[in-house]
Amino acid sequence: MSDIRARNNVRESGRREGQPIVFAHGYGCDQQMWRYVTPVFDPDYRVIVYDQTGFGGAEPDAWDAERYGTLAAYAEDLLALVDELDLRGVIFVGHSVAAMIGVLAAAAEPDRFAHLVLVGPSARYIDDPETGYVGGFSEADITELLVALDSNHLGWSTAMAPVIMGNADRPQLAAELTASFCRTDPRVASTFARATFLSDNRADLPRVPVPCLVLQCSDDAIAPETAGRYVHEHLPVSEFVAMRATGHCPNLSAPEETASAIADYLRSDVHARG
Repeated sequence: MSDIRARNNVRESGRREGQPIVFAHGYGCDQQMWRYVTPVFDPDYRVIVYDQTGFGGAEPDAWDAERYGTLAAYAEDLLALVDELDLRGVIFVGHSVAAMIGVLAAAAEPDRFAHLVLVGPSARYIDDPETGYVGGFSEADITELLVALDSNHLGWSTAMAPVIMGNADRPQLAAELTASFCRTDPRVASTFARATFLSDNRADLPRVPVPCLVLQCSDDAIAPETAGRYVHEHLPVSEFVAMRATGHCPNLSAPEETASAIADYLRSDVHARG
C-alpha cells in the first residue's frame, strides 16, 4: 500500500502538538469543502484534512471497484491514516456519508477517538416501513437515482447538486458542488453512490462508545431530521444540535455556524472534564 499521506492527499495545519481534529468530506466532494471551517481550529488543534480514495487529489490508482464497494473500505482508510500519523484522542468530523465512515472506524477502534462530529448523518437512506424508520427515500427512489446516475453522470450531477445544496438564492454554491460532482470519475461516482445509498448502518450506532455531536440542518433533502434524530437517539453518548443552516452542505453554505457549533461542543467538553 502506498504512503497514506500521498494516497489520500493528506494536508495538515494548525498546532503540531495540538489535539488532532480530522475532517472528512462526503459524496462527490473533496477536502476543499472544509476550507471555510478549518481555519477556526488552527490556533488550538492539529488540523488534518484528506480526500477519500477516488476523489479530489487522492491517487487515482489506489481506487479499486471491488474494494471500495462498501463503506467499510473507507473506514479502513481512515484508521490507516490515524495509525500512520500516530494520532490519539482524535476528534473526527464527518460530513454526510463520511459520518457513517467515522461511526464504523470508531466502532472498530474506539480507543483512537475522543469525539465524533456527524454533520448531516443518515444511518440508512431508504425508509424501512416494517420498523417505522424514515430515512427520506423509498427503495424505488434510490433505484431511480442510481439508474439516472449510471445513464448520465453529468446530467445527474447538474440536476442533483442544486437539490442537495439547497440555498437557491446563492446559485454559486450549487455551481461549486456541480463542478465537484462532474470532476468525479463516473465509475467512482456510481460505486460510491451505491455504497452510500444502499448502506444500512443502524446496527453500528450502538457499538460506538465515543461521545458524539449530531449537527442537523433544516430543509435537508438528503438527510431529513428524522434520520438525524435516529442517529442521535441510537448512539450511546450523543448531543443533537438543530442548525439554522438549510440544505445538506453547511460546511460550505454556513461555515461560521458549523464551526461555531463544533467549537462550542468541544469547549463544553473541556469545561465538563475540567
